[in-house]
This record gives sequence, structure tokens and C-alpha cells, in this order.
Amino acid sequence: MRIRSFLTHAAAASTFLTLSALLASGCAATTADEDDEETEEMWDEGPPDGSGEEVGSTTSGVGNMPNFQLPFPCDQVWAGQTRTNHSPIRSVDFNRSGDEGDKVVAAAAGKVTRVANEGNTSYGRWIEIDHGNGYRTRYAHLSEQSVSVGEQVSQGQKIGLVGNTGGSSGAHLHYEQRLNGVAIKPVFNGQTAYFYGTKNYTSKNKCSSGGGGGQTAGATGTVNTSGPDLTIRAEPSTSADAVGSVPDGSKVTITCQIKGSSVTGTYGTSSLWDYIGNGYIADAYVATGSDGQVAPTCK
Repeated sequence: MRIRSFLTHAAAASTFLTLSALLASGCAATTADEDDEETEEMWDEGPPDGSGEEVGSTTSGVGNMPNFQLPFPCDQVWAGQTRTNHSPIRSVDFNRSGDEGDKVVAAAAGKVTRVANEGNTSYGRWIEIDHGNGYRTRYAHLSEQSVSVGEQVSQGQKIGLVGNTGGSSGAHLHYEQRLNGVAIKPVFNGQTAYFYGTKNYTSKNKCSSGGGGGQTAGATGTVNTSGPDLTIRAEPSTSADAVGSVPDGSKVTITCQIKGSSVTGTYGTSSLWDYIGNGYIADAYVATGSDGQVAPTCK
């Protein structure tokens, strides 16, 4: 009786464990299916070996962030998707109907540091741009690359075309902003990207209104501070956030000009400020060949 009772209990326990395992397996399968459905819309592989998260601090450079804009021409609307299983997790995948072959532009001015092709894996065809102060951007899965390493590009300049190269489930642009080698949450027109989910964004990159600049360059000038770098401000004011700097002696393209706080500099006292693509600099430190306005008024 005792042996039969023991065997009966053992069989019941075995059946319970088997049912538990099956239920657990079923639950796990359901969760995986749900995850697949959530990420079905877009999928891509992470960075190539040696090009992922690097050792570095994200603190230095803060306060000198360029005025990043969406990496698409003015007024285009793109859905930006962020996911907890993305690699890097702080990157954004941009997509819209029939987007393969659409133009990709520089989110800010800078120097091209990478124009690579990983073949059928990882980023596929991709570009990296150095914007100074530790900031870089990456553009992946391109079908075409229109720039070369070492080339200086302006904000809004075409750098490639949206594609489906590398480890990708469909045509889209994989985009990253990095600070000192570490991916950070991207900022577009002063606003941090939405995490996690999908949000529609309207590009203000080189628009005639918004973002401070115009589509056509109005004039050129030469920075003259007699030594120190000239601070670039987010707004035409000495109290506005610094978004970068320009070395003494640099040539700048002045997209438009606007009145702001008064500044006393190399060329006297002036309330005129020059928009140079990623922010404003005090005209009192810029030689333009005129004491007055030489470019269109910023809208």
C-alpha cells in the first residue's frame, strides 16, 4: 500500500510538472509572438563589430550641442520608431510610405568621418559625421552615399538615399546621435525624440521659417575675436544656451540676420546677430564689409 501510494503521488507530481512545463512553454511562445508582432514593422541589426558603444563620458560637450534637425528636407513628415530591443537602444528608425530612394541630409554641419559598406549585415551602407565637441551622427541602411571621408558638409546637405542594405527588414533610415562615442537620445529642433514607441516628426531642416535659418545663403563673413573662439548661441542673445563655437579667423556663411541683445566686440557695439546654420553669433565680431545688415532678416 505504501509503495502503491508513493508511486501514485509520484505519477501525479510528474504529470503536474509536465503540465506546468507545457503551460510555461506556451506562455513563453505567446510572449515571443507578441514581441514579434510589435517589432514586425521594422527590424535591423546593430552596429558592426568595433563600432558600437565605446568607452567615454556623455558629460563633456553638453551645452555645446549643435542645433540638430531631422535628417530629411524641410517640411517632410517621417515616423520615428524607438524600441527597447533596438541596437543601440537610443537610436531611431525613420520610415514613411514609399521611402526607398528618398533623400537623406546632414542633421547638422560637420566633417564626414566614415563612409562604409558592411554588405548584407549590420548597418549596410552607412555614414558618420563629426559635428565637434564630441558629437557625431550616424545614418545607416543607405542605398547610396553621396559624400566622401574628410568632406565638410553643411546642415541640410544631401549625403545619401534611404535604402534597405545590411541587416534590415525593409527600407528605412537608422539614425543615431552620439556624444563621446556613446549613443544618446536624439534631439531634433530642440526637442528630445520620443521613447519608446512611434511618433511623427516634421523636418525643420533648412526651412525658410523655423530653426532660425533660410534656404539661401545671404552673405559671408570672417570671425575676428583676436584669439578666443566665438560662441554660437541657440538664440540671438548672450544669455541663450551655447550650442557650439567658431574659431577665430574662420570663414562663415551667414544665412540670415536678426536683432537681439547688444554686444560690444571687435567692430564696435551692435545688436545684430548672424545665423550660420546651427545657431547665432554676434555680428560685432564678424567682418562682413559693412556696418549694417548684409543678409535677409531671419523669420
